[in-house]
Amino acid sequence: MEHEELWSTVIGQPEAVSFLKTASKSPVHAYLFIGPEGAGRRQAAYAFAGSLLVTNSQEDERHLQLAINGQHPDIAEIIPHGPALLVEDAERITREASRSPVESARKVIIVDRFQTAEPEVSSALLKTVEEPPESSVFILLADDVREHQITIASRCIRVDLPALSNEVITETLIQEGEKEDHAHLLALASFGSIERARLLSSDPSVINRYELWKSIPRRLDNTGATISSIVEEIEEQISGAEQPLISKHQLELEELQEREEAFGTRGSGRKDLVTKQKRELRRLREEEIKFGFGVLSREYLNCSEENTETVFKATKRVTEASSELIRNPNETLMLQALLLDLPALG
Repeated sequence: MEHEELWSTVIGQPEAVSFLKTASKSPVHAYLFIGPEGAGRRQAAYAFAGSLLVTNSQEDERHLQLAINGQHPDIAEIIPHGPALLVEDAERITREASRSPVESARKVIIVDRFQTAEPEVSSALLKTVEEPPESSVFILLADDVREHQITIASRCIRVDLPALSNEVITETLIQEGEKEDHAHLLALASFGSIERARLLSSDPSVINRYELWKSIPRRLDNTGATISSIVEEIEEQISGAEQPLISKHQLELEELQEREEAFGTRGSGRKDLVTKQKRELRRLREEEIKFGFGVLSREYLNCSEENTETVFKATKRVTEASSELIRNPNETLMLQALLLDLPALG
């Protein structure tokens, strides 16, 4: 039995799902899921974890539902409390791996954002991941593998979950009730993330943000006043874009409080949830800026009447600005510097 309800949460990753369904029948000690956030790596991790906990007994339905809801006591998700996995996180991971399962025959430890683990953390975890207790299975989630993580990555079975195509996201949204044109716009703004696309579907102002970015090349006049005004508009609209996510976070906290009141606060994961929510807000702002940069580039590329060299320089400068985001720059200053360098279109 392949428990289709469990795997239905993983969108547009048929090769990974097929592999993991087979792997669940005879699992090894550690897996490394490589792909961007929003492409389904976390959903795949929970689906795979849930499939590892079933035992073909009358308790299977309970195991599956708890796994689907992210509430199974034998699935431990470790989320970095800061921008990177630290030594204290490695200690948490080792402790979780050493604990016996509570309700099933296995314990599954999901480690999020493993690419942020520094060399000393990777070294500290190597033995634990390489030789975990017999009942423990590791699932490491990462964007990519850094040079100092090659050794620990070699001890895992790698599963790739690439960014979802615009076509897959568009089709999924249409099936979920979106109109085709709007679904296509949401897919363009999602950067391969079905989670972001769904979040944007409840945000009617996404069209306004698209039109704002699209209008910028024709509004530029090389004056500081205009640039400051445009940047202020961008930041106001991005702050407005946070509201659907803030509402989602509030619901998550309310659900957590209900569970705490019903079962007690021990092991509720409140700190991890709050950390995850803060990171999601930071990522949303970054994704909104990347979305805008994509609109800007397309607008320059669509202006075939302009000088080719001018268009090339404009798109190159936008690409450079996008690459700066990894360094967490001052948002206002970065946008002002970019717009100051961009040419105006007629």
